[in-house]
Amino acid sequence: MTAAPGGRCRISVVVPMHNESENVAAFYARTHAVLDRTGEPWEIVCVDDGSRDDTLDRLVALHRRDPRVRVIELSRNFGKEIALTAGIDAAVGDAVIPIDADLQDPPELIPDMLAKWREGYDVVYATRIERAGETWLKKATAGGFYRLMERLSDVPMPPNTGDFRLMARPAVDALREARERNRFMKGLFAWVGFRQYSLGYHRDPRAAGTTKWSYWRLIRLAIEGITSFSSAPLQIATWLGLAVASLSFVYGVVRIVITLLYGNPVAGYPSLMVVILFLGGVQLITLGIIGAYVGRIYQEVKGRPLYIVRARWDDRHDGLAGEA
Repeated sequence: MTAAPGGRCRISVVVPMHNESENVAAFYARTHAVLDRTGEPWEIVCVDDGSRDDTLDRLVALHRRDPRVRVIELSRNFGKEIALTAGIDAAVGDAVIPIDADLQDPPELIPDMLAKWREGYDVVYATRIERAGETWLKKATAGGFYRLMERLSDVPMPPNTGDFRLMARPAVDALREARERNRFMKGLFAWVGFRQYSLGYHRDPRAAGTTKWSYWRLIRLAIEGITSFSSAPLQIATWLGLAVASLSFVYGVVRIVITLLYGNPVAGYPSLMVVILFLGGVQLITLGIIGAYVGRIYQEVKGRPLYIVRARWDDRHDGLAGEA
């Protein structure tokens, strides 16, 4: 455990927000009350990820009332993974706690996280025992994704675990060294390692508003996670190609034998089209898998910054333009 001068820790709560206007006040009230009870110096780092409602206005007003609330406005919507990265980059605490603004992850769990941190754990992650307010389909697909990642990834990732966790400063500094553009934060949290502890909790429904995660976005995130932490799809494509080639060889031998024994009747058009379409489909699937990895390389070599800060509100800035 790393301690601030005087033996006191400092807590940074990092909150990415996109169109969370309805939750700003309730989130601050509950989190403020919890943090004050810890008796430790704290800050809340709020990252506005290109909101189109009045989320930013409410956050700035909150900062005016309580300077411990720091606000970072990104120049556009970069996505939750990047917004979370921006908040972690800006956090100065010895214990950094990412959390969502929708209050599905209860701030009241923070004291338990701090207790485990003081025992010497570098990462205390919250594991969902129950996921209230979610459909059976979302629960089933989430469970399937975690099982798939467990089989494919070389980095063990705890199941039913989101971004809600406490990270000690050494783990945060290690995480900040990973600057890849295509970010799957759950994987990166696991990748840094350190001494970790699982804290079970019951996840609540959203306090207000609607989820920003459509099934299409969840599918994209799943693909991002698989391609970020596993090369198994490339290996699957290779084995698929070998299997098709083997079947084609066997089929060719069978046709030769049939021709020698019974002559060479004219082959049917349907069977010819089936073979052509099957082989073409396998080739396109393989090219698509390869293309996904090549696309990641293309994004990385461009070397663009992960995000651009339009403005900051904290003890050193008051709406001034920030930097990437």
